[in-house]
Amino acid sequence: MTAAAPFAKWRSDFSRTFQCYLDRSTPHPLQRWLGTLAVAIVYVLRVYSVKGFYVISYGVGIYVLNLLIGFLSPKIDPELQALDGASLPTKGSDEFKPFMRRLPEFNFWYSITKAFLVAFVLTFFPVLDVPVFWPILLCYWIVLFLLTMKRQILHMIKYKYVPFDIGKKQRYNGKKSAGPSSGLRRD
Repeated sequence: MTAAAPFAKWRSDFSRTFQCYLDRSTPHPLQRWLGTLAVAIVYVLRVYSVKGFYVISYGVGIYVLNLLIGFLSPKIDPELQALDGASLPTKGSDEFKPFMRRLPEFNFWYSITKAFLVAFVLTFFPVLDVPVFWPILLCYWIVLFLLTMKRQILHMIKYKYVPFDIGKKQRYNGKKSAGPSSGLRRD
């Protein structure tokens, strides 16, 4: 028996247990996001208390912005589909295709949570505290965020897709018949 065998067993058991907890958290998005908010607040308080690690914070901000773009983008880019002749449905008679994200919500949440946890751990290594003038990083990130979101919103308007479920869930009621005995109420 090698010395690596107990570590491999521990790693396998830990991985299985961790995956079990991840699977159990899947149907609870509100609780997951509240947990991530708590992790982000702890990270912000850590950065505020040590008054440093602004480059790491900027890196986390850029990473979260990149994840947000993936979350808001369709899985199949309509720009590329338009070149092939296929496109998203634009009329009521077109086939309904639900919005499929390039980055699903669970992966979006998981990646953001990991990013804040890794950034929190990195704040315990003083060598990573590079002295910078943080207001410039903040202004640059805000400009980058605004330009990116403007481009994303224009893309959403151009190809007529909404990445969020707004209002009630759409239900299929079947075909409407022309007669008054169809069972549908007319107002």
